[in-house]
Amino acid sequence: MKRDRWQAVKAKLATWGRGSLPGVMVIVAVMMARLTGALQFLELVAFDRFLLLRPPEPMDERIVIVGITEEDIQRARTYPIPDRDIADLLKRLQTYQPIAIGLDIVRDIPVEPGHAELTSVFRSSKNAIGVEIALPDRNGFIVTPPPALPPEQVGFADTVLDADGYQRRSLLGAHKSPQDYRFSFTIQLAKHYLETKGVKLDDGIRDRDAMRFGSIELTRVQSNSGGYVGADAGGNQILLNVRTGQKPFRVLSLAQIKSGQVNPDWIRGKIVLIGMMSFSAKDLASSGAIAGINPGRIYGVEIQAHATSQIVSAVLDRRSLLNTWTDAWEYLWIVAWGLLGISLGRFLKSPWKILLGFLVASISPIAICYWLILLGWWVPLVPVLLVLVLNGAGLMAALFYRHEQELRLRLEERQFAIEQTFNAIHSGPLQTLVGILRNAQEQATPPLFLPELQRLNQELRAVYGSVQRDAIDDRPHLRMGSAIELALQAPLHELLYKVYSNTLEQELPYLQTIKFKIVQFDPLNTEHLRLEHKRGLCRFLEEALCNVGKHAIETTRLTVICTQEGDRQVIRVVDNGNGKLSEIEATIQDSNTNIQSSGLGTQLANNLAKQLGGTFRRYQNVPKGTVCELSWSAKRRWFW
Repeated sequence: MKRDRWQAVKAKLATWGRGSLPGVMVIVAVMMARLTGALQFLELVAFDRFLLLRPPEPMDERIVIVGITEEDIQRARTYPIPDRDIADLLKRLQTYQPIAIGLDIVRDIPVEPGHAELTSVFRSSKNAIGVEIALPDRNGFIVTPPPALPPEQVGFADTVLDADGYQRRSLLGAHKSPQDYRFSFTIQLAKHYLETKGVKLDDGIRDRDAMRFGSIELTRVQSNSGGYVGADAGGNQILLNVRTGQKPFRVLSLAQIKSGQVNPDWIRGKIVLIGMMSFSAKDLASSGAIAGINPGRIYGVEIQAHATSQIVSAVLDRRSLLNTWTDAWEYLWIVAWGLLGISLGRFLKSPWKILLGFLVASISPIAICYWLILLGWWVPLVPVLLVLVLNGAGLMAALFYRHEQELRLRLEERQFAIEQTFNAIHSGPLQTLVGILRNAQEQATPPLFLPELQRLNQELRAVYGSVQRDAIDDRPHLRMGSAIELALQAPLHELLYKVYSNTLEQELPYLQTIKFKIVQFDPLNTEHLRLEHKRGLCRFLEEALCNVGKHAIETTRLTVICTQEGDRQVIRVVDNGNGKLSEIEATIQDSNTNIQSSGLGTQLANNLAKQLGGTFRRYQNVPKGTVCELSWSAKRRWFW
C-alpha cells in the first residue's frame, strides 16, 4: 500500500516537473536579466514612482530655505551675487539665532564688492557651513571652500548620479585621499543641529564603516542594493528618502529677509539653507521622486534640504530610512512569486478562476511593494511582475489552446457517439421496425396502428438527423422537431413561449384533454446566462410539457408560469392529472414531498439546476396532479 502511494506521489511530482519546466525557465531568464542589469532602469523608475505616490507629509519646520530668485538677481544687477549681499544676508539671519546656516553657493574666489566684509562674517560665524567640490571629476576639476572657513565648517556638495542623471543616493562622506576624509554639506548641517540636541555623530555598530547618530545607523548603499546592479558604492552613501508633499520646507526669498518680512520663529533654532533658486543660475538637480518645478527637475538647494531633513527626521522623529533586503532574500522573493504564477494552472481549473487569480496575483506584489516602501523597505517589483506576466501569458495561451483542443475532441467524440448510436439503432430496432412495417403493409387489411408505425420510423430518423446537425453546427440556435429552429439570442421569455406553443401542438394523448390553460411568460434576467443555459431551460420546459402530455391522465387544466418571484426566477408547470409518471416511478408521500426519480429527464434537470445555482423540484399538486418546477437566483453568482 505504501509503495503504491509512493509511486503515485512520484508520478504526480514527475507530471508537475514536466508541466512546470517552461515556468521555471522563465524565472531563471528573469533572474539572469536582473543579474546583468537589464532590469535596473525599470526598477529605478518603479522606485521613483512609489516614492512620489506616498501620502503627503507635514512641512519640516526645522529646515528653512532662503532662495535667491531671478528677481533678487535683477535687483542686484549682477551675477554672481556680490559678496557684500551675501555678507548682509548672513548678518541678518544671525539676528534670528538659527542653529546652523548652510551656504550652498560656492565662494572660492572673491566677488567684489564686499569680499573683506564676507570674510569677516565667516570668521565670526561659528554656525556657518560652506560648500566645496572635493572630489575631482574626469578632468580633475574641483572647487575649494571659502578660505575664511575652518575645515569643520565646510562640507562637500558632490553628488552621485545614476545613468539616467537622476539623484537617488546621498553621499555623506568620502576619502579625498587615504589620509583626508571629508564630510558632506548635509552631514555637517545635521551634525551641528543634532549636537545641540545632545546627539553626536559616531561610527556604526552593525557596520563599522557606516555613520550613526545615537541609535540611528545610516545604512550604507551597496553595489547591488535594491534595484541596483554593480552600482558605484564608493564613499559612504545612503538611499535618499525625500520628503513628500507640495511644501516640504518653508521657502523665503532674499527680498523677504532684507525687508524684514519674516516671523523670527520661522528661523530661530532652525537650519537655514541659502541657495540659488533661479533657472539662470543653473544650480539644478534631477529626481523622479520629487514634484518639482519641471518634471524631474528641482533646485540644488532643495535636494540638500531633503538630504538634511532625512537625517534629522530619522534621529529625532524615527522617520524611516530606506533599507533593502540582502540578495538572497530578494531572489527568494522573485522565485516565490514565479512559483505562484506556475501554480495557478495547477490549483485552479476554471479559466475564469485562473484569470481572476492571475489578476489578483499581479496586483498583490504592487500593493505589497508600495506598503513596504511606506515602511522604509525597497524590494524588487519589476522582476516579480515579469515572472508573473510571462508565466501568466504562457498559462493563458496554453489554457485556451487546451480548451480549444478539448472542444474539438469532445465534438469528435460526440459525433462518434452519435454515429455509433445510430448504427446500433439502424442495425437493430430500425431493421426490426422496417420488417414489421413491410409485413403490415403486405397484409390484405393493413392494421390500424400502421400510421403510428410509419410516424415512429420517420421520427427516429428525424431525431438522428437533428442530433447530427446539432453536433456539427455551432450557431446559437435550438431545433424543435425537424422544421422549427429558435434563435437563442432572442429574449428568454419569448423563446419559452415558442417552446410552449410548439409543444402543445404535438399529438400527445393527454394534451388533447386540456380545457383550461393558464400561462404567464414575464421577461427574465438573462445577463448571467450563457447560451447553453438558455438552451437547457427551453429543453426543460419542453420535457415538462411532454411529460404532462404522456403521463398526466385525464388532465383538464394546465398552468405554465415563467416569471420572477422575489429574488428567484421560476419555470413552473402544473397539471391536475391523476396518473403516475411512468418514466420516474414517482413516490409521493405528501404535498410537500419531492418526487424521487432517476430518469434521464430528471437527471438533466438536476444538472441544469446545479449549473444555475438553483433547485429542481417535482412534487404533488393539491388536490391532484403534479408540479414540475425549476428556480434559480436572479442575481449573478461569483463563480459564473
